[in-house]
Formats: sequence, structure tokens, C-alpha cells
Amino acid sequence: MARLTRRLAMIAISLVALAACNKSTVGAPGPDDMTMGNPNAKVLVAEYASVACPHCAAFNNDIFPAFKAKYIDTGKVHYVMHEMLVGGQAEQALAAAGFLLARCAGKDKYFAVTDEIFHAQTAIFTSGDLRGGLWRIGQSLGMTEPQFNACIGDQAALKALNARVESAGKDGVNSTPTFIINGQKFEGEQTLATLDKAIADASK
Repeated sequence: MARLTRRLAMIAISLVALAACNKSTVGAPGPDDMTMGNPNAKVLVAEYASVACPHCAAFNNDIFPAFKAKYIDTGKVHYVMHEMLVGGQAEQALAAAGFLLARCAGKDKYFAVTDEIFHAQTAIFTSGDLRGGLWRIGQSLGMTEPQFNACIGDQAALKALNARVESAGKDGVNSTPTFIINGQKFEGEQTLATLDKAIADASK
């Protein structure tokens, strides 16, 4: 009886350890996800976002600079962007083309381009000229129009983007922005104070 009890206890411990291990992998970057910060940081902040999402733009424009300076630039947080395609046809079209453009710019410029798109998002939707808005950003990168057209029309890159979106969806995320901080989910725009607390808790 004592042996059986010990065996059941060991199984329970193993299951708890396995659950903890699985939980810690939620939000983790895949091989093609874009990241910033110290990959060995104790805290992983995963953001699921679309460059065509107004709430994501608000977070990027108003909160992210202070968050980046406080946590990413200091090596306290490893940040990963999970690309998402949400909303109607126009939103998904802008997001897909925007993410492709950011990747064409190269890994070192990826986040600078997504930042430009977030800041231009309102003007792009107001004008209704999605291509023109992105083309102006492409020009700022030194792209020729044929290069720009080839970038946003790259079917292999689009297929890879869709695969990343599908993979991100397996984490149980269906709205943007969503944040997962060491396995804990936060939906919607977050204040810096909320992130401060979540990161402090995750650092314990």
C-alpha cells in the first residue's frame, strides 16, 4: 500500500511538472517569429497583434515605447510578436501586406516598419488607399515599385504568414491585442501599470 501511495505521488508530481512545462511554452517564439530583447530573460512577453488593429496601434503608439525602454532594452524581458490576421477583408489585407513588407525590410528593420504602419494606420484607412499607404512606407525603405509589388505579392511568403497565424491561433488567442506573460493571458489593450504588475509577478 505504501509503495502504491509513493507511486501515485510520483505520478502526480510528474503531471504537475509536465503541466508547468507546457504552460511555460505558450506564447514562446517559433523559428520564424520576430523577437526583441534578451532571449535568456526570466520573463517572456508574447504579443499577438495585427498591424491593422486599432487597439494594437494604440498600444504600440502610446504604451510600447515606455515598455520597451523599461523592460526590453534593459534585458529584463524577451518580447515576441505573433502576427495575426483579424477583422474584415480590408483589415486582413492591410495586415497581411504590412507584415510581408516588414519582413522584406529585413529582421533588423522589421519592428521599425511595423511601427510606421501602426502610426500610419488611421490615415491609411481614412484614405481607403491601402496599397498607396504601404507603398509610401516601401519608398522610405528605398524600394522600387517592382520590388514593392514582388514583396507584397509573394505567395510563398503569404503561405508562411498564414502558417504562423494558424500556429499562433493554437495558443487559444482569437482577438488582438492579446498578451501572454509567462503563460498568463491578458486580453485587450494593457496599461504600463498592468504590465508592471504582471512582469513583477512573473519575475518571482
